[in-house]
Amino acid sequence: MATHWVRVVFKRRLFVIAILLAQIGFVLFLIAGSSIIFRYVNLVFSVLSILVCLHIINKKEKAAYKLTWIFMIMIFPIFGGVMYIFFYSQSNSKKLRKAVQAGDRYWRPFNLLTGDILPVLKRGKEDCLSQVRYLQEYAGFPVFRHTRTEYFASGEAFFERLLQELEQAERYIFMEFFIIRQGKMLNPILEILEGKAKQGLDVRFIYDDLGCFMSLPTDFKQSLEARGIHCFVFNPFKPILTSHQNNRDHRKIVSIDGKIAFTGGINLADEYINAYEKYGHWKDAALMVEGEAAWSMTLIFLHMWNLGKEKQDDPLRFYPWKDVPCTVPSDGYVLPYADSPIDDENVGEHVYIQIINNAKEYVYINTPYLVVDDNLLSALTLAAKSGVDVRIITPHRWDKWVVAITSRSYYRQLVMAGVKIYEYSNGFNHSKTFVSDDKVATVGTTNLDFRSLYLHFECGVWIYKSRTVQAVKEDFLNTIPACHRITLADCARNAFQRLLQDVLRVFAPLM
Repeated sequence: MATHWVRVVFKRRLFVIAILLAQIGFVLFLIAGSSIIFRYVNLVFSVLSILVCLHIINKKEKAAYKLTWIFMIMIFPIFGGVMYIFFYSQSNSKKLRKAVQAGDRYWRPFNLLTGDILPVLKRGKEDCLSQVRYLQEYAGFPVFRHTRTEYFASGEAFFERLLQELEQAERYIFMEFFIIRQGKMLNPILEILEGKAKQGLDVRFIYDDLGCFMSLPTDFKQSLEARGIHCFVFNPFKPILTSHQNNRDHRKIVSIDGKIAFTGGINLADEYINAYEKYGHWKDAALMVEGEAAWSMTLIFLHMWNLGKEKQDDPLRFYPWKDVPCTVPSDGYVLPYADSPIDDENVGEHVYIQIINNAKEYVYINTPYLVVDDNLLSALTLAAKSGVDVRIITPHRWDKWVVAITSRSYYRQLVMAGVKIYEYSNGFNHSKTFVSDDKVATVGTTNLDFRSLYLHFECGVWIYKSRTVQAVKEDFLNTIPACHRITLADCARNAFQRLLQDVLRVFAPLM
């Protein structure tokens, strides 16, 4: 059985790679030909590249992306322009944009079924008001009370609690993950989901096709549905050169009856609970939300589930407090949010920047990658230069060496500005957390890299004046002794290393 599974996966991957290589080869043949056709193709493509450069300069997009593409076209004056058109002129991307926008209009108004408490924050003139106003009044994600949160400083703790809560489900279970892999973590979860489906619960599962490209057999969706688990594979990977394939569902969401929800950095694969060692000890974090704010995370899931469907689900079917009010006591303010690469609004980045800019005493950050644009780099260095204690923990053992080298290219500039950078010596730090001034924190799925900040569907939970803020801080401080602090001596580079990092920084937006 295992041999058959490996063979099926290998055949699919081999076919996709062959088709991609064939497309690239065809374009290269047109460009590199020596006949009279080449002269005409060369002329047309050269003019096209000039027009593409003009379009890029005037496009509303991050400056780093503009610089990368113009640099590519300078190196490959013909091929670069063609590649840009291949990536950014696909009809599928336009179709996805329309579907996301339609979903926003339909689902977001139901966030306020529990009531609007923003006026309470306005009357209290809380110092978080500007951030909440942005997220609620502009991005469309309201703030909640009658919610408590619980922080998990490891995949093992999250997994244990997740199994307990899944067993208590009464009406529905919704799950959405970037990576899933059969094993000690996923299999017990699927057994519970199958049992709940047999009891008549509405059980739904979303996973990203590219995230699971090398980990699942091609018939996995059918096997889930045979067990009574409804399944949606997000953005199936196709052997077509298109930017649409860059937009992956990187979210991690569990919603149980609309009353309890989970999110964080943890996927459903054995390395996340250290059932086997992949890059040393796997350090991760997750958050459980119980109460009114869990409803917002349910809507985020349903928005994705119904993407592009003509008939949308009725949200009132899933609303848990139609007949009785939520009785969960308030523990501060809780605001779940989501980010989409389709709406041109970088919600995750803005949450991070506002936390950094509003910090008075400290900002502590966990991130597996540190590949940032000028906005975040400026915010981090300005905070440190202004006397804020800015600390960042990254991994010492990395999963992608190219990203590791690029991340370390930022160290010198940050350290010179006063930012304290630590590498988690025991292995791979996959947590994505911010905490500041004993007041505010966020736990979610967004890494500090271009792909997560601008290309993926992401989510997180912003927390204010909650006991969980202290738990996030304590986890960070408890991790420091297991880290090596980066000094300027560690940032020393020879000429080759400097050149390599400079080149990688240019192409960082494409990583």
